[in-house]
Amino acid sequence: MELSIIIPVYNERDTVLELLDRVRAVEIRRDIIIVDNCSTDGTREIVQGLSFPDVRAIFQPANLQKGNSVKRGIAEARGDFLVVQDADLEYDPQDHVAMLAEARREDVLAVFGSRVLGASLRGETVPRTAFSFGRETITSLFRLLYGSRLTDIATCYKMMRTDVARTLDLQCNGFDLDFEIVCKLTRLAARRGQRIAEVPIHYMPRTVEEGKKITWRDGLTSLAAIWRYRSWQPHEAGGKAP
Repeated sequence: MELSIIIPVYNERDTVLELLDRVRAVEIRRDIIIVDNCSTDGTREIVQGLSFPDVRAIFQPANLQKGNSVKRGIAEARGDFLVVQDADLEYDPQDHVAMLAEARREDVLAVFGSRVLGASLRGETVPRTAFSFGRETITSLFRLLYGSRLTDIATCYKMMRTDVARTLDLQCNGFDLDFEIVCKLTRLAARRGQRIAEVPIHYMPRTVEEGKKITWRDGLTSLAAIWRYRSWQPHEAGGKAP
């Protein structure tokens, strides 16, 4: 199996089937893992009714937050590589193809899908919202602390080898897991003499009214994660980092 696609879901009944159709339309040998975070709007029942041979479903016993669902997916992944796919329609799964091609390069530890590079390539601008301001602030702080040139560390699309993901000793359970991952990958890439590549992607942002769940509190926990993991040391033999 080449790619495991982890789809954490919570109350996405209006988009989950359309998203799943889009993911399954991509011509990649894949393993799809849906992790339902105890949805209350009918999403759970929709997922329970799925019968696709390339789709597995995990049902959390309680609302354990998105990060915990992602970690469950990582533990269950069977592909050589993995990526997280949000259950809304903000991201285009067709971008997995270009990302996977880049991820196969020996000098690349991980590949991030950059909304900033995608907008620039198409001559567009990323919509100016409170969310975009928060993303820019977090990315700027990260670049300063980690000496990085990454343009979009808040992206959902972070593709890496499955065995690499399992060396990261991931601790966060909320949206801050995204930032724990980027911090630790950056440290690991420096240790290995590899790099984190960025690929331009498509992005169609949704609003809070349309179901976006990130809040200003998630921004604060994300900033805390960036600060906390700045001194993390990779332990590639499987031991836990301090």
